[in-house]
Amino acid sequence: MTTTAITNIGSLVTNDPALGEGPLGLIRDAAVVIEDDKIAWVGPADKAPAADAAFNAHGRAVIPGFVDSHSHLVFAGDRTAEFNARMSGSSYAAGGIRTTVAATRAATDAELEANLLRHLDEARRQGTTTFETKSGYGLTVADEARALRIAAAHTEEVTYLGAHIVSPDYADDPAGYVDLVTGEMLEACAPYARWVDVFCEKGAFDGDQARAILTAGAAAGLIPRVHANQLSYGPGVQLAVELEAASADHCTHLTDADVDALAQAADTTVATLLPGAEFSTRAQWPDARRLIDAGATVALSTDCNPGSSYTSSMPFCIALAVRDMRMTPDEALWSATAGGARALRRTDIGTVAPGARADLALLDAPSHVHLAYRPGVPLVSAVWQRGVRAH
Repeated sequence: MTTTAITNIGSLVTNDPALGEGPLGLIRDAAVVIEDDKIAWVGPADKAPAADAAFNAHGRAVIPGFVDSHSHLVFAGDRTAEFNARMSGSSYAAGGIRTTVAATRAATDAELEANLLRHLDEARRQGTTTFETKSGYGLTVADEARALRIAAAHTEEVTYLGAHIVSPDYADDPAGYVDLVTGEMLEACAPYARWVDVFCEKGAFDGDQARAILTAGAAAGLIPRVHANQLSYGPGVQLAVELEAASADHCTHLTDADVDALAQAADTTVATLLPGAEFSTRAQWPDARRLIDAGATVALSTDCNPGSSYTSSMPFCIALAVRDMRMTPDEALWSATAGGARALRRTDIGTVAPGARADLALLDAPSHVHLAYRPGVPLVSAVWQRGVRAH
């Protein structure tokens, strides 16, 4: 066994209130000892046990690695023209996904994997150590299965999203496409996935279709999550809570009943907010303050995708959440780490505590507050993933 001590940490966020101050379990003048791929010890620097190697943080802040619980990284092409048009006055609609579907179907496996790895490296350099990613840009049995196979080689958090939109091949037969998604496609995709998702929205799938897809996925052993209430009010949030989905993602347009439902289901269904999408579509911001004050559990993620949120930066999303979604810096960091872990139903990530996976980010700043205080500045200066310092 090999141990490494990170010493002289000016401010350590543990996300464990039993270890330090407040909800973030903040420890000042701290140290962390890593043993192989786990956290072995956390506490004051002057009480740190001996280790085989040491890394001096020089008074800077250390936080848990970011947990990005919602992304779409298996794709080809980009949608620059669509973004340009949107910034020039056009509105965002679900149908733009078809452009990426065409490019993804035309790409080779090697091209898709290379693009995935490029985005993973980009995210890791910004402090992300766990990511979820989805299919949804193939919309045929073979293309959805290969997307999940490629993703599963690089993360354990893989989501079957055959129900992203109705495939262009079934434009005149949406019921037939639902049958495919819940039948042959599900059978081919389930072995590679942990989760099943559906875009429950006008222009995608209605409540009855979404229920059928999620129920079939659950019967195949996949855990539901839902793209819910992004573009309009709808049944997505209520369906997520009813089916005990791990998360309802987007949550932009919520009624009081939706907020109450998420608050009552706080231990089961996380409200995952994706401010990169609102930034990139000039849409209404989700009201994080309303959800948090009601008692809902909130996560932050990037929604990295080529159409509506082409960012892999969790620090950027934290800054947006603080500035435009009325979160405090502490709440935003918790949501981007421990909140994401909750959305993935994980207890081994999103925290810096003995027994947790050794996923850490060192900031070139004295405090995690600088993530929102200095937006756009590349503050992550070192990352440990499973106990190994990434380069």
